[in-house]
Amino acid sequence: MRGGSTDGQETTRGGRTDRRLVIGPDRATGSAVGAATGGALSRDFLAPRAPDLRGAIERLDAELDDTARAELAAWIREAYERSHGDVPMGFVARCFLGPPFVDHTLDLMGVITRHFAPFDPMPEPFARARMLARSGGYAYIEVYATGLVIPVLPDGRAVRP
Repeated sequence: MRGGSTDGQETTRGGRTDRRLVIGPDRATGSAVGAATGGALSRDFLAPRAPDLRGAIERLDAELDDTARAELAAWIREAYERSHGDVPMGFVARCFLGPPFVDHTLDLMGVITRHFAPFDPMPEPFARARMLARSGGYAYIEVYATGLVIPVLPDGRAVRP
């Protein structure tokens, strides 16, 4: 959970108690770490992703040189921290390599790109974003260590979870 503070919230409706976990800001860095089940997210966190950031994420899959890929991943991490207050652990997106591949993951921490065929299992937490990526409606899906997934439209708008 990256050190974020957690608060349980309970709501009682018709004799049923709903419990929701809300993850707040990381006390060490002050950055927002999102919400596990739809709690409040900062305005910066949901701000549109800039064209240069989206382009860098697209290039991360295409870069063949390991050094260039690592430098690009470092730039992406810094851009997310500066602009949105938190850094995704990676992304899931449709793959355009052709059969048998249909989607792929881009991991910012280890700078790993993996391509998946339709029936290949995708590891968690990336698997949670797989159907969104396959829908074709999003440029990519951000995946956070908290399990939060944020779909990003081709124009850079982040879709509220």
